Amino acid sequence: MTDQERLSGYVDVWWQAINDFTALLEKLPADEWSTPTDLAGWDVQAVAAHIAHLEGILAGAPEETVDVGQPEHVTGLMGLYTEQGVVARRDHTPDEIINEIRSAATKRHTALLADPPTDGSAKPERIFGGVGWDWNTLLRNRPLDVWMHEQDIRRAVGRPGGMDTPAAQHVADYLAESMGLVLAKRVGAPAGTTAVLQVAGSEPVAFVVNDNGRGERLPDLPANPTVRLCMERETFIVLAGGRCDPAPGAVEISGDEALGQRLVGTLAVTP
Repeated sequence: MTDQERLSGYVDVWWQAINDFTALLEKLPADEWSTPTDLAGWDVQAVAAHIAHLEGILAGAPEETVDVGQPEHVTGLMGLYTEQGVVARRDHTPDEIINEIRSAATKRHTALLADPPTDGSAKPERIFGGVGWDWNTLLRNRPLDVWMHEQDIRRAVGRPGGMDTPAAQHVADYLAESMGLVLAKRVGAPAGTTAVLQVAGSEPVAFVVNDNGRGERLPDLPANPTVRLCMERETFIVLAGGRCDPAPGAVEISGDEALGQRLVGTLAVTP
């Protein structure tokens, strides 16, 4: 697969995620926009405003400079940056936010189709927050951001769904790649430790801690891994996304139970 083909695939998944996200927002009555989500300090409107902010910047809108104060839930420079988009849209109506997302995403989608990126390692001319991402990282991360926030809203308002879409598959498989980092660096498992992650709807993945202390993906599943974690996609998403605790018994651990519990407790890898 060429870089252009891979990047085009990411664009397609992002575009589907945008349409699903805005379709969900359009179904929500105005009073549900103030419902708190699993994200500290953010209600449904804040989540939608965040997506509007980043999609607007990527589509060419000017950077916003808003005094956000010192909210307790904001940590780090990137948190301050994203909070600006939320505060700037605090008085916007749901329709205004939905229309902003649709307009910005449509403009960007049209541009990406007309002049598709062909080199994944090249840097986009336009990106948010001064992050140093290349095309591959930017386009791979946009479906993750949009779909994860769709799920944040769905959990908040009690409207489950969207777990079997291309974006859902993309995010689950993408986040599963972090298992090696969690095993080797977060948990600090010794060299030779193997772990298998089985998430419903995705192919199982296996990792080993190599002699350099890094989590290395294995080409084949070991017959008797040190530990094996099995769970539904939604359980994995809330854990890897650091959103909330899963329901009791939602994660099946076989092998080293103590190691499995430590892995479950440190799976969160998104900001």
